[in-house]
Amino acid sequence: MDEPLGLVAESLREEQIVAEPLSFEAFFEIEARTLFRRLCAVTGNSAEAEEIMQDAFLALWERWDRIGAIQDPTAYLYRTAMNVFRRRSRRAALALRRALSPAPDPAPFAEIDEQQDVVAALAGLTPRQRAALVLTDVMDYSSEEAGRALGVSAGTVRGLASRARATLRRQVGERT
Repeated sequence: MDEPLGLVAESLREEQIVAEPLSFEAFFEIEARTLFRRLCAVTGNSAEAEEIMQDAFLALWERWDRIGAIQDPTAYLYRTAMNVFRRRSRRAALALRRALSPAPDPAPFAEIDEQQDVVAALAGLTPRQRAALVLTDVMDYSSEEAGRALGVSAGTVRGLASRARATLRRQVGERT
C-alpha cells in the first residue's frame, strides 16, 4: 500500500534539508541575536559580548566549507564562542595582575534597573561559575552538554553551578 501523501512530502522536505546545506549568511541570521544575548549574560558587558560573537562567527566563516556540513554547527558556534571567552578572560586576568592601578568601580551608579542587578550579581562569580550557570540555568543545557561546551566534565559543571547559586543566594541575603 502507498504511503499517505503527507508522509511522502515530509520525507522529501527532510531530504532537501540534508541535500542543501545552510549558507553561512543564513546561519548567521538565525544564530546571531541569540548568541549575542547569551554572551551578554555570560560576560556582563554588551561590547565584550559583541566582540566575542564576532570572533566566533569569523572563526566559523573561515572554515564554513567544513563546518556547514556537520550535523550541529550551532553547538560548534557556542563551543567556539566559549573558547574565545575563556581566552579573553585569561588575557584580562593577566593584564590585571600586571596593572599598576586598581580597576574602576564596575557599578558607578547607585540606582540601577533589574537587568543591571542581575549583571552585577553575575559579576560576583568567577568566569567559570558564570558560564556554567548561564549554560545550565539560562540556556537549559544538561550538565553533559555544558561540560562539552566548556571543555570540562559534567560533574565539574554541576559543582561550578552549585557554587554559583550559593554565592548568588548569599548576595541576595546581604541586600535584604
